[in-house]
Amino acid sequence: MSKHVTGLLILGLGAAVGNTALAQETTTSETSSSVAVSTSGGASTEGATTTSTTTTTTTTKAGSEAYEPYQKGFPPEHNLLELGIFGGAIFPSSDHNLRYQAYPQQQYTTGGEFGARLGYYPLSFFGVEAEAMTAASKIKNTETSAAIYAGRIHAVLQAPLPYVTPFLLVGVGRLGAISRPMANDSDPAWHFGIGAKVPFTHAFGTRIDFRDTLTEKTQQDGQAHTFELLLSLTATIERTRREPPPPPADSDHDGFADPDDRCPADPGVAPYGCPADTDADGVLDRDDYCPREAGPAPKGCPIVDLDPDKDGVLLPCDQCPTELGVKPSGCPIRDTDGDGIFDDKDKCPKEPETKNGFEDQDGCPDTVPEAVKKFTGVVQGIYFDQNKATIRAQSSPVLGKAAKVFAEFPSVSIEISGHTSSEGDEAFNQQLSVDRAQAVKDWLIKSGTSADRIVIRGAGPSEPIADNKTQAGREKNRRIEFKLLMQ
Repeated sequence: MSKHVTGLLILGLGAAVGNTALAQETTTSETSSSVAVSTSGGASTEGATTTSTTTTTTTTKAGSEAYEPYQKGFPPEHNLLELGIFGGAIFPSSDHNLRYQAYPQQQYTTGGEFGARLGYYPLSFFGVEAEAMTAASKIKNTETSAAIYAGRIHAVLQAPLPYVTPFLLVGVGRLGAISRPMANDSDPAWHFGIGAKVPFTHAFGTRIDFRDTLTEKTQQDGQAHTFELLLSLTATIERTRREPPPPPADSDHDGFADPDDRCPADPGVAPYGCPADTDADGVLDRDDYCPREAGPAPKGCPIVDLDPDKDGVLLPCDQCPTELGVKPSGCPIRDTDGDGIFDDKDKCPKEPETKNGFEDQDGCPDTVPEAVKKFTGVVQGIYFDQNKATIRAQSSPVLGKAAKVFAEFPSVSIEISGHTSSEGDEAFNQQLSVDRAQAVKDWLIKSGTSADRIVIRGAGPSEPIADNKTQAGREKNRRIEFKLLMQ
C-alpha cells in the first residue's frame, strides 16, 4: 500500500512541476509577442509618436515599481544549497526489530526528535539531501530511557512554486536504537514522505515533513512503519539576486526622464520638463531678472515708479505707497489718540478707547454696564448633578438672566471657565470642568447667544478660591466663572 501511495504522490507532483514549467514558458512567449507588437507598431505621425512615448513611459514606471531583488514568493531555483535544523516527534513501530538478537523485543514510546540536514538542488524541481537525527524515547510501560538515531539520504521532487513549495521525497539509510533492555542495534531502512516549504525571506524559511520509515519486523515477514512529523528552520544559499533595471535617460539633467520630458534637450520644471516663464512676459525664468513680475526684454523686469504717491518717500521704504504720507514710513497719521483704532473707524478719535471688554472697537472711553458686571467672576446659582455635566433645572433663572443680558449687549464676548474641587481623580476633574463649561455654553446658545461670542476653558482643581480641606471650601471651589474678553 505504501508503494502505491508513493507512486500516486510522485505522479501528482510530477504533473504539477510540468504545468509550472509550461506556464512559465507561455508567460515568456506572451511577453515576447507583446514586445514585438509594440516595436513593430511605431508610426511616423506626431500622434503615433505621442502614443509610443506614453506607452514607453508606462512600461518604464511599471518596471520600476515591480522591481524586487528576488522573485516574489522566493520560488526554488537551480543550483541551490539548503541547510536546515529540525525538531519534531517520532512514533516508533510496535513491530520494530531494533534490538540485539539475544534480547527480547520491547516497544518504544513516542519521542522528541532533533536533527540537521544538508541539501543540494541542481534543478529547481529536484535535489538530494542528507540528514542525521536523534530522538529521546523510553521503553514502553517503564521509566528506562532509550535513544533512537538515524542517518539517511533521499531524493526530493518539488513543485517550483512561489510562497508554498510542496514536495515528496524517497530515500535510504539506517535506523537504530540504544537502550539497556535491547542494547544497541541498527537496521537498513528506506523512507518516503511529503511536505511543504514556506520561505520567509530569500535566505530563510520553514518546512514541514511527514515521513514513513520502513525497517524489518521482528520475527515476521513484512516491514515495520515508523512515522515522523518534523518542523524545520531552513537557510538557502546562493539564491539568484536580480540586478535593478537601469534608470531611464535624462539628457538635460533636469530630473525628468526623457520619456516624460517634452523638452528633453532643454532643462526645465514641472510638469512637462520645459523651461519656465512664471510671469508669462516672454523672457524665460533663467534669463529673467524679475521672474515673478512681467517686464520687457532683455531683463524681464517692469518699469517701476519709485514714488507713486509723490510724498517724497521712495520704494521700498514707503509702507503706504498709494497714500500720501510723512517720513520715515510714508504713511499718514491715522491714530490721533493712540488707542490702536484708526481715525477713520474711531468714533472718538481724540479720546482713547477703554479696553475693558465692552465695546472695545468703537474707540471711545466707556465703563462696563452694571447688568454685565453681575455676570463677571463667579456666577452663583448654577448647579450640576454630582460628578456630571448635567445642569439642574434650578439653574434656569440665573442662566436665563445671563442670556437676556448678552442679548441686550451684543458686543460682549465672554469666557466660561469650569472649576472643581480637588477630590477624586485629577484627570476626571479636569475633563468634568471642561464638560460643565461646555454645558453652560450650549445652554446659552440655545437661548439665542451666538456661539462665536463664547469660549470655554476647563481649569479643573488648579485654581481654588477656598480651602479644599473643608466641605465649605470645596463647595466654593465647584463653580462657574464668566470673564469678559478683550475685543
